[in-house]
Amino acid sequence: MTTTTATESLSHVHRDHTGARIGMWLFLFTEILLFGGLFLLYAVYRSKFSGDFHFCAGDLDTFLGAVNTAILLTSSLTMVLAVAGLEKKNRKLASLFLGLTIFLGFVFLVNKFFEWSAKIGHGIFPDSVVLQSHPVGENIFYSLYYLMTGLHGLHVVIGMVILSVMIVFISRTRKTNTGPGEELDRQSIQLENSGLYWHLVDIIWIFLFPLFYLVT
Repeated sequence: MTTTTATESLSHVHRDHTGARIGMWLFLFTEILLFGGLFLLYAVYRSKFSGDFHFCAGDLDTFLGAVNTAILLTSSLTMVLAVAGLEKKNRKLASLFLGLTIFLGFVFLVNKFFEWSAKIGHGIFPDSVVLQSHPVGENIFYSLYYLMTGLHGLHVVIGMVILSVMIVFISRTRKTNTGPGEELDRQSIQLENSGLYWHLVDIIWIFLFPLFYLVT
Protein backbone atom coordinates (compact mmCIF):
# COMPACT_ATOMS: atom_id res chain seq x y z
CA MET A 1 0.00 0.00 0.00
CA THR A 2 1.41 3.35 -1.00
CA THR A 3 1.64 6.34 1.29
CA THR A 4 -1.10 8.10 -0.67
CA THR A 5 -3.42 5.12 -0.43
CA ALA A 6 -2.79 4.81 3.31
CA THR A 7 -3.54 8.49 3.79
CA GLU A 8 -6.78 8.22 1.82
CA SER A 9 -7.75 5.16 3.86
CA LEU A 10 -7.21 7.00 7.13
CA SER A 11 -9.15 10.01 5.90
CA HIS A 12 -12.19 7.84 5.15
CA VAL A 13 -12.44 6.00 8.46
CA HIS A 14 -16.03 4.95 9.01
CA ARG A 15 -17.56 6.32 12.19
CA ASP A 16 -21.06 5.14 13.06
CA HIS A 17 -22.30 8.08 15.11
CA THR A 18 -25.89 6.83 14.94
CA GLY A 19 -24.79 3.45 16.25
CA ALA A 20 -22.94 5.15 19.10
CA ARG A 21 -26.07 7.05 20.07
CA ILE A 22 -28.23 3.92 19.93
CA GLY A 23 -25.69 2.03 22.00
CA MET A 24 -25.76 4.76 24.64
CA TRP A 25 -29.55 4.76 24.78
CA LEU A 26 -29.54 0.98 25.23
CA PHE A 27 -27.09 1.35 28.11
CA LEU A 28 -29.25 4.05 29.69
CA PHE A 29 -32.24 1.74 29.36
CA THR A 30 -30.46 -0.86 31.51
CA GLU A 31 -29.82 1.85 34.10
CA ILE A 32 -33.51 2.75 34.05
CA LEU A 33 -34.39 -0.91 34.62
CA LEU A 34 -32.00 -1.03 37.59
CA PHE A 35 -33.43 1.99 39.35
CA GLY A 36 -36.93 1.18 38.16
CA GLY A 37 -36.75 -2.10 40.07
CA LEU A 38 -35.63 -0.24 43.19
CA PHE A 39 -38.42 2.30 42.78
CA LEU A 40 -40.92 -0.57 42.53
CA LEU A 41 -39.47 -2.15 45.67
CA TYR A 42 -39.77 1.21 47.43
CA ALA A 43 -43.42 1.53 46.35
CA VAL A 44 -44.29 -1.90 47.76
CA TYR A 45 -42.77 -1.17 51.17
CA ARG A 46 -44.08 2.39 51.13
CA SER A 47 -47.66 1.10 50.84
CA LYS A 48 -47.04 -1.43 53.63
CA PHE A 49 -45.29 0.89 56.09
CA SER A 50 -46.63 4.30 55.10
CA GLY A 51 -46.62 5.64 58.66
CA ASP A 52 -43.00 4.65 59.33
CA PHE A 53 -41.87 6.03 55.98
CA HIS A 54 -43.58 9.33 56.68
CA PHE A 55 -41.97 9.56 60.12
CA CYS A 56 -38.45 8.80 58.80
CA ALA A 57 -38.79 11.27 55.91
CA GLY A 58 -39.55 14.00 58.42
CA ASP A 59 -36.21 13.26 60.09
CA LEU A 60 -34.21 13.88 56.90
CA ASP A 61 -32.73 17.27 56.03
CA THR A 62 -35.20 18.51 53.42
CA PHE A 63 -33.33 21.77 52.95
CA LEU A 64 -30.08 19.99 52.13
CA GLY A 65 -31.94 17.66 49.80
CA ALA A 66 -33.45 20.66 48.01
CA VAL A 67 -30.01 22.30 47.74
CA ASN A 68 -28.62 19.14 46.18
CA THR A 69 -31.52 19.08 43.74
CA ALA A 70 -30.74 22.65 42.67
CA ILE A 71 -27.06 21.74 42.34
CA LEU A 72 -27.74 18.81 40.02
CA LEU A 73 -30.23 20.79 37.94
CA THR A 74 -27.58 23.49 37.50
CA SER A 75 -25.04 20.84 36.54
CA SER A 76 -27.40 19.66 33.78
CA LEU A 77 -27.38 23.22 32.44
CA THR A 78 -23.58 23.43 32.46
CA MET A 79 -23.47 20.03 30.77
CA VAL A 80 -25.69 21.32 27.96
CA LEU A 81 -23.50 24.39 27.60
CA ALA A 82 -20.40 22.19 27.40
CA VAL A 83 -21.91 20.19 24.53
CA ALA A 84 -22.97 23.38 22.77
CA GLY A 85 -19.48 24.82 23.18
CA LEU A 86 -17.82 21.83 21.56
CA GLU A 87 -20.35 21.80 18.73
CA LYS A 88 -19.19 25.36 18.03
CA LYS A 89 -15.57 24.08 17.96
CA ASN A 90 -14.79 26.04 21.13
CA ARG A 91 -12.71 23.58 23.14
CA LYS A 92 -11.88 26.02 25.94
CA LEU A 93 -15.52 26.87 26.55
CA ALA A 94 -16.50 23.20 26.51
CA SER A 95 -13.74 22.34 28.98
CA LEU A 96 -14.76 25.24 31.23
CA PHE A 97 -18.37 24.10 31.48
CA LEU A 98 -17.29 20.49 31.92
CA GLY A 99 -15.12 21.61 34.81
CA LEU A 100 -18.09 23.43 36.34
CA THR A 101 -20.24 20.32 35.93
CA ILE A 102 -17.65 18.19 37.69
CA PHE A 103 -17.33 20.77 40.46
CA LEU A 104 -21.10 20.79 41.01
CA GLY A 105 -21.08 17.00 41.16
CA PHE A 106 -18.34 17.20 43.79
CA VAL A 107 -20.35 19.70 45.86
CA PHE A 108 -23.33 17.35 45.66
CA LEU A 109 -21.24 14.49 47.02
CA VAL A 110 -19.80 16.64 49.81
CA ASN A 111 -23.32 17.58 50.92
CA LYS A 112 -24.37 13.95 50.80
CA PHE A 113 -21.29 12.99 52.83
CA PHE A 114 -22.21 15.41 55.61
CA GLU A 115 -25.81 14.25 55.53
CA TRP A 116 -24.82 10.59 55.79
CA SER A 117 -22.24 11.38 58.48
CA ALA A 118 -24.86 13.11 60.61
CA LYS A 119 -27.17 10.10 60.41
CA ILE A 120 -24.44 7.56 61.04
CA GLY A 121 -23.17 9.67 63.94
CA HIS A 122 -26.58 9.27 65.57
CA GLY A 123 -26.45 5.53 64.99
CA ILE A 124 -29.02 5.59 62.20
CA PHE A 125 -27.88 3.10 59.57
CA PRO A 126 -29.02 -0.41 58.52
CA ASP A 127 -28.89 -3.02 61.30
CA SER A 128 -27.60 -0.50 63.83
CA VAL A 129 -28.35 -0.95 67.52
CA VAL A 130 -30.46 2.20 67.45
CA LEU A 131 -32.65 1.08 64.54
CA GLN A 132 -33.07 -2.44 65.90
CA SER A 133 -35.22 -0.97 68.66
CA HIS A 134 -37.37 0.89 66.11
CA PRO A 135 -40.27 -0.46 64.01
CA VAL A 136 -39.49 -2.67 61.01
CA GLY A 137 -40.73 0.00 58.60
CA GLU A 138 -38.08 2.46 59.76
CA ASN A 139 -35.33 -0.10 59.24
CA ILE A 140 -36.60 -0.76 55.73
CA PHE A 141 -36.82 2.97 54.98
CA TYR A 142 -33.22 3.64 55.94
CA SER A 143 -31.99 0.49 54.21
CA LEU A 144 -33.58 1.73 50.98
CA TYR A 145 -32.36 5.26 51.65
CA TYR A 146 -28.72 4.24 51.97
CA LEU A 147 -28.95 1.75 49.12
CA MET A 148 -30.62 4.01 46.57
CA THR A 149 -28.89 7.29 47.41
CA GLY A 150 -25.57 5.43 47.72
CA LEU A 151 -26.02 3.80 44.32
CA HIS A 152 -26.95 7.17 42.89
CA GLY A 153 -23.84 8.72 44.48
CA LEU A 154 -21.73 6.02 42.84
CA HIS A 155 -23.22 6.97 39.48
CA VAL A 156 -22.33 10.62 40.17
CA VAL A 157 -18.71 9.59 40.80
CA ILE A 158 -18.64 7.55 37.58
CA GLY A 159 -20.09 10.51 35.69
CA MET A 160 -17.41 12.81 37.11
CA VAL A 161 -14.70 10.39 35.97
CA ILE A 162 -16.20 10.19 32.48
CA LEU A 163 -16.39 13.97 32.18
CA SER A 164 -12.81 14.32 33.46
CA VAL A 165 -11.65 11.95 30.72
CA MET A 166 -13.58 14.00 28.18
CA ILE A 167 -11.76 17.15 29.30
CA VAL A 168 -8.44 15.40 28.66
CA PHE A 169 -9.60 14.20 25.23
CA ILE A 170 -10.85 17.64 24.25
CA SER A 171 -7.69 19.42 25.40
CA ARG A 172 -5.51 16.95 23.51
CA THR A 173 -7.25 16.96 20.16
CA ARG A 174 -5.07 14.88 17.92
CA LYS A 175 -3.76 16.30 14.70
CA THR A 176 -4.41 13.26 12.54
CA ASN A 177 -4.97 12.90 8.84
CA THR A 178 -8.69 13.13 9.55
CA GLY A 179 -8.14 16.74 10.59
CA PRO A 180 -8.92 18.47 13.88
CA GLY A 181 -12.41 19.36 12.65
CA GLU A 182 -13.45 15.74 12.24
CA GLU A 183 -11.78 14.87 15.52
CA LEU A 184 -13.91 17.47 17.28
CA ASP A 185 -17.02 16.09 15.57
CA ARG A 186 -16.21 12.67 17.00
CA GLN A 187 -15.63 14.14 20.43
CA SER A 188 -18.94 16.01 20.19
CA ILE A 189 -20.71 12.66 19.87
CA GLN A 190 -18.74 11.27 22.81
CA LEU A 191 -19.52 14.33 24.89
CA GLU A 192 -23.18 14.19 23.91
CA ASN A 193 -23.36 10.57 25.08
CA SER A 194 -21.56 11.49 28.30
CA GLY A 195 -24.09 14.26 28.76
CA LEU A 196 -26.97 11.82 28.35
CA TYR A 197 -25.52 9.74 31.17
CA TRP A 198 -25.16 12.81 33.38
CA HIS A 199 -28.72 13.92 32.66
CA LEU A 200 -30.00 10.46 33.61
CA VAL A 201 -28.15 10.71 36.92
CA ASP A 202 -29.83 14.07 37.53
CA ILE A 203 -33.27 12.73 36.61
CA ILE A 204 -32.88 9.81 38.99
CA TRP A 205 -32.19 12.24 41.84
CA ILE A 206 -35.29 14.23 40.91
CA PHE A 207 -37.25 11.06 41.68
CA LEU A 208 -35.24 10.17 44.79
CA PHE A 209 -35.69 13.58 46.39
CA PRO A 210 -39.49 13.51 46.75
CA LEU A 211 -39.56 9.78 47.52
CA PHE A 212 -37.31 10.09 50.57
CA TYR A 213 -37.55 13.73 51.65
CA LEU A 214 -41.13 14.63 50.82
CA VAL A 215 -43.01 11.47 51.75
CA THR A 216 -46.58 12.30 52.80
